[in-house]
Amino acid sequence: MFALGYLLRGLALGFSIAAPVGPIGVLCIRRTLAFGRTIGFVSGLGAATADMCYGAIAAYGLTAVSSLLLGQRLWVHVIGALFLAYLGAKTLLARPAGAVAPTGAGRRGLVGAYTSTLALTLTNPATILSFVAVFAGIGLVGARGGARAAALTVAGVFCGSTLWWLLLSGGVGLLRERVTPRALRWVNRLSGAILLAFAVAAVLTAGG
Repeated sequence: MFALGYLLRGLALGFSIAAPVGPIGVLCIRRTLAFGRTIGFVSGLGAATADMCYGAIAAYGLTAVSSLLLGQRLWVHVIGALFLAYLGAKTLLARPAGAVAPTGAGRRGLVGAYTSTLALTLTNPATILSFVAVFAGIGLVGARGGARAAALTVAGVFCGSTLWWLLLSGGVGLLRERVTPRALRWVNRLSGAILLAFAVAAVLTAGG
C-alpha cells in the first residue's frame, strides 16, 4: 500500500501537469496529424522524460541544481524562446507531409521528435517551479518515506505524463485519415503561428 500510494500520487501529478495544452501539446498534435501517432507519441515521450528529470530534482531536494537553473532563468528562457521560434517558423513553412513522406517514422525522425521536445521542456523553468511547489504542497519533500517515496513518485510522474501523451497522440491519430493535404497546410500554418506566439510570450516574461 505504501508503494502504490506514492506511485498513484505521482501518476496523477504527471498526468495533470502534462495535460494543459501548451507548445508541446501543439507540436504533438501537429506531428501526429502530419506524420502519424508514433511520431506524435515519441514527441510527447521527450516531454515526459523532462518532467521526470525535473520531478526527480524536486523530489530529492537537489537545491543546488534547482537554484542554478532558476538563477539562470533569463538565459534559459531566451534559449527556449529561440528554439520555440525556430520550431514555429519551421512548422509554419512546412509543406503538407503527404507530399513528402507518408509516415516520417524513420529512426532519424523518431530521435529528432524525441530530442526536440525534451530540449524544449527542459528550457522551461516553470516546469521545475511547478514540481517544487506541488511536491512541497503534498508533503513529499522531507517526508519520512525518503528516497523510496521520492523514487516511486518520480516513476509515477513519468507514467502519468506518458499516459497523457499516449491518449493525445492516439486520439488525434484517429482523425489523421480524414485530414486532406489542404487542411494539413492550414494546420501547419496555425500550429506555427501558435508556437511563434508562445515564443514571443516567453521572451516577454523572461525577466519576470
